[in-house]
Amino acid sequence: MTLSDNPTGASYLYLLEPEIRFLEAAVEHLIPTDELGPGARDAGVVVYIDRQLAGTWGVHGRQYRGGPWLEGTPQQGYQSRFTPQEVYRIAIREIDQHCRAEFDRPFAQLAGDRQRHLLEELEKDEILLPSLSSKFFFDMLWRNTEEGYFADPLYGGNRDKAGWKLLGFPGVPSGQYRELATSSEPYHAEPVSVLDLQTGRVPVDAEGFPKHVIIKHNSNTNSSRES
Repeated sequence: MTLSDNPTGASYLYLLEPEIRFLEAAVEHLIPTDELGPGARDAGVVVYIDRQLAGTWGVHGRQYRGGPWLEGTPQQGYQSRFTPQEVYRIAIREIDQHCRAEFDRPFAQLAGDRQRHLLEELEKDEILLPSLSSKFFFDMLWRNTEEGYFADPLYGGNRDKAGWKLLGFPGVPSGQYRELATSSEPYHAEPVSVLDLQTGRVPVDAEGFPKHVIIKHNSNTNSSRES
């Protein structure tokens, strides 16, 4: 399905419309839009989450799933009997049920302040969900939101490389990397992603390295050149 107001214009592979609405509202609180740039929603983080859920990770295709399902320690890693697909589907449904019981509407339709307070309660495990820990879901959502905001756009998130621009990360190194690595000058370049290379959006040198567009900063204007 494609939502008419989906900021990335992408089709979803696993998530259902109520889940998309929930996640669009939730991730925008986790990484909000501000004067530094777009937040998680406009950077396509929900698309990233959808792609991960639709893939091998979403069904834990490489995980042992025979039980027993005992409470583990943080050092023991993932211990839930639910796959990530199931965690998202169950948790979002049960959180929306909680919101309807308390406020007569689902999470996505609540006021921003109330949404933020509910996320804080999830993080502290203060909302008792019937099937799983609310903190367990929140921790997974927060980790996936970070991943989607800073991963290569190849995976569906980090639209327009918003996360990399925020950090000043140039992405795939240029052929001049070895020369520039020892320089004391700040390196400002338009970020280049693997997706850019696959789609031919950036020129490459004879060895296949991308040619970075260097951004020169001065007190009056910004200029750019290729390297």
